[in-house]
Amino acid sequence: MARIAVIGAGMGAMATAARLAVAGHRVTVYERTDTYGGGVRRLEREGFRFDTGPGLLPLPAVYRDLFIKTGKEQLESLVELVQVDPSARHLFADGTEASLPNVSRAGVVAALDEALGKGAGARWGDFLVRAREAWDRSRRPLLEEPLWPNWSVLADREPYPAVPHKRVLRTRRAATLAEIGAWELRDTRLAALLESHALAHGLDPRTAPASAAVLPYMEHAFGTWYVRGGVRQLARAVYERCLARRVEFVFDAEVARILEKDGRAAGVELADGATVAEADFVVAGVSPEVLDRLTPGTATRAEGEVPPRRGTPSRLTVLLALRGGRPEGTAHRTVVHARDREAELDLLFGHGPSGRVAHPTVTVLRPDDPALVPDAGHEAVVLTSAVPARTDGGRAEPEAFAQHAEDMITAAGRALPGLRDRLLWHEVRTPADIAAETGAEGGGIPAPSLAAGRGRLLHPANSTALPGLFAAGGWAHPGGGLPHAGMSGALVAGLIVEGPEFRGSQ
Repeated sequence: MARIAVIGAGMGAMATAARLAVAGHRVTVYERTDTYGGGVRRLEREGFRFDTGPGLLPLPAVYRDLFIKTGKEQLESLVELVQVDPSARHLFADGTEASLPNVSRAGVVAALDEALGKGAGARWGDFLVRAREAWDRSRRPLLEEPLWPNWSVLADREPYPAVPHKRVLRTRRAATLAEIGAWELRDTRLAALLESHALAHGLDPRTAPASAAVLPYMEHAFGTWYVRGGVRQLARAVYERCLARRVEFVFDAEVARILEKDGRAAGVELADGATVAEADFVVAGVSPEVLDRLTPGTATRAEGEVPPRRGTPSRLTVLLALRGGRPEGTAHRTVVHARDREAELDLLFGHGPSGRVAHPTVTVLRPDDPALVPDAGHEAVVLTSAVPARTDGGRAEPEAFAQHAEDMITAAGRALPGLRDRLLWHEVRTPADIAAETGAEGGGIPAPSLAAGRGRLLHPANSTALPGLFAAGGWAHPGGGLPHAGMSGALVAGLIVEGPEFRGSQ
């Protein structure tokens, strides 16, 4: 039985802890805040309850596997999952809209044909076929196996089978998500639909590799799910599974340093200066910059390894308490697309002057869940929008975010008529709040790992150059998002239990 110290109580770290405890190890989790979940948090006020992190669960099979492997229990026996249908309602810049059914290719094709004109659905359906091929080619090395030592093969190999495109006497193939939209989908609204999946993860569709096509494919193939009571209930279930497997949690315990002895990780020292916890293995569920601070003077990345990604966009969340109940037939999720795509992308990704986008892309979540409201005469709504991790070149961020929140509420009015009249109060969650909860620099949010793009969207391996030290969670392979965090737990546990020869589940 090994002693294992886990830094952080995010979803990936807890998934790792539960699996290691079941394997017979003694696991202690040190969390610098007063609760578990990382960015999966909840705000409660005046009878309203809001998820302040992810509001939906894609690919629930990852957590089904976690609960089966750590206790032979079905995920659905611990939380109630509800399939979101329609998967999303999209309001496009030109005023057209489309509601897309969940996990139905034929239904999506028909809905797009009806909303956008004949042929639109077929182009999207053909794209999904190619996206599936990209998924089949990249799924195992990117999600189910530890990062290959020769990861540069993934960086150079584009799994998406782009359609040849004649362009000024030359035949070219789409190399970015934006080029897929322009050359293969050939409709600005379909392109906006495609690019919204990149924006949701803080990716610039103009530079994201074509392999990002797997993001809409995952949603199409595996569905979108809501956890009754909010996604925070999933975090609670994982935490309670850890407790049931005798994982010890120490909250308000900030780790100041990872100890090293005889050339390997040997435990952690807490910020109180008096507490030292020896361990045989250390699992760090933290961002790369935090890991660097915890290991001063120690190389944790091997020569030639994927460099850590920094400066990623963050998310602004606006929580709305509304008078009046949720109308019957309301879509759970509505994406209100930006009026000026280029201006929004330039602001987000630093290719233009800082400033303001009056009508940003906003995701509106309106759950049909009595647990979130004081009574049937009220509604709890969550708005999210991607924002730069640092706004206006370092000028007064609170004012900039307050204005952006007002712009989000205005944009959401397209999906929610009479919104201003129904508004009781609202709260704004900024990148600073995310940074306080997760420790990520600037409140950055990690994207899932993607192939191609010269490795820009790969994440550092779960093993590190310091023996005995492993990395879990969204900032390590296979990247950000609830499913990917859960997968990182399986990979780290496998590497510790089975050793470096571990190659993933079969």
